[in-house]
Amino acid sequence: MNRISRRLAVLLAVVLVVVGAAAGASAATALHFGFKKVRSGLPSGIAHFQLTSTDVRAGRPIPARFWGCDDAGLSPQLSWRGAPAGTKSFAVQLFDPDAPTGSGFWHWTAWDLPASTTSLPTAAVLPAGAVNGRNDGGGVGYTGPCPPAGDITHHYVFTVVALSVPSLELPADTSAAVVGFVVGHNALGSATFTATAQQ
Repeated sequence: MNRISRRLAVLLAVVLVVVGAAAGASAATALHFGFKKVRSGLPSGIAHFQLTSTDVRAGRPIPARFWGCDDAGLSPQLSWRGAPAGTKSFAVQLFDPDAPTGSGFWHWTAWDLPASTTSLPTAAVLPAGAVNGRNDGGGVGYTGPCPPAGDITHHYVFTVVALSVPSLELPADTSAAVVGFVVGHNALGSATFTATAQQ
């Protein structure tokens, strides 16, 4: 891990402790984040480019074969274009801000995808050199949606982030929250769409 990444990771740990203490002092607040209430880890003002999928439609329910209730499920096909000049690598993220955990749920975090990458196939095997990080279920790589039965509609935010560095230099077992923090610090641009799931 490079010096900047180490400092950012330490800073994030301190922030999480402070936030946790504040949350404990205000137990009357809602335990459920709810869609659009989670602060984005990406800075405002970065470039935006296009992200699409042949498997999942923006604003529509995610097909069952990409769910993760019985197993991890298949990761859907993703394609992106229009990344900003100077992009040196990409990160891929799938986040559910509606998970009733108090902090959402990271379903997929991958990074160090080469700058030449413009798509991932269904059930993707990452390009050489890329890292599949741990999801919040404790596994490695993608794990599909499995919202609690009877819960609200969950929103699943697929994001590809263009990065200013060729490698984040993070260990593969770095928590998804810390990866997201370091990704945000190095972001040049992002492409995103949101799909849903409910049962």
